[in-house]
Amino acid sequence: MTEAMMETLTDWQPLARASGELLAALLTGYLLHRILWRLIHRLAERTSTVLDDSLARHCRRPTVFVFPVLAVYLCLPFVSQRLGAGGVVFVSNVLIVLLTFSVAWTLIRLTAVAQDVIAERYDVDASDNLAARAIHTQFSILRKIAVVAIGVLALGLVLMGFDEFRQLGTGILASAGLVGLVVGFAAQKTLANLLAGIQLAVTQPIRMDDVVIVEGEWGRIEEITLTYVVVRIWDLRRLVLPISYFLEQPFQNWTRVSADILGTVFLYVDYTVPVEAIRAELERIVQGSANWDGEVCGVQVTDTSTQGIEVRALVSAADASKAWDLRCEVREKLVAFLQREYPDALPKLRGELRHLPDRPSSTP
Repeated sequence: MTEAMMETLTDWQPLARASGELLAALLTGYLLHRILWRLIHRLAERTSTVLDDSLARHCRRPTVFVFPVLAVYLCLPFVSQRLGAGGVVFVSNVLIVLLTFSVAWTLIRLTAVAQDVIAERYDVDASDNLAARAIHTQFSILRKIAVVAIGVLALGLVLMGFDEFRQLGTGILASAGLVGLVVGFAAQKTLANLLAGIQLAVTQPIRMDDVVIVEGEWGRIEEITLTYVVVRIWDLRRLVLPISYFLEQPFQNWTRVSADILGTVFLYVDYTVPVEAIRAELERIVQGSANWDGEVCGVQVTDTSTQGIEVRALVSAADASKAWDLRCEVREKLVAFLQREYPDALPKLRGELRHLPDRPSSTP
């Protein structure tokens, strides 16, 4: 403890008065905080916008420290003579630490406010949500990067405010060459995935809620982080892949440009089947289906063999889920149609029977 601090403690009356003034400033800051957020809550109740509601939900708690700390910091010069040089330095350092972390916390919560605003403006539940998914993907990754950057910057500002840590940092920088090589080698995969996440946010080979075929599985992009991607498989399993996978490995993205997709149904039937009747039945089926988007409907003979012919029914749907349901519906109803109207056109195995002459009996 410094001599200035000892002198301050011996003279307790100025110290008590200074403490009372700082406490009054602290309570004043807290009162201003309560008044401000009460006004914001009233405004949020009277309006239908998401911005004020999100501010009241996310930013009230972190700012409870900002206003009192600012009030005490502004009051500090007026009590510096009674508090003493050592007391001013101590209180000032504490206030800077509290203010830095509270401001950083507020900035991090503001990213959540921005996410709520974007979620309202770009609805991913809409039928044509390509642009919305692109915006959500970019912001999701950039928000995580911003949170990490704010945290590191706040910690750095706090440490730089103390001479002891500044000297320690100088010593670490002197051996930065060796430490950098070791850390860089140990974190090679992590850094690669981090850079891949930034590249994915810019190029966007995948977006949130994209339909993909990856590792032989059909699913949707459920979550994109800085280092990995979670794919929700159709049977509710989750496939977790490193984010660099989508920059290094081939995969199918069924919603890269648009969500609409073509679906195929193959029938293997006899040569005697009336193709025109199948074509007419397919048109009747899709016109009565809620899964068809009204764009593509066609029947073609795509192959032949010694056993029969291959008939392909081609239909379109607004997205992959509806295309799957439409394909199953068309396949089921076309098979029922052939069973009911043209049972002889179903696949059959042909054989030829030849009459062999009677052999003479070997018995006398």
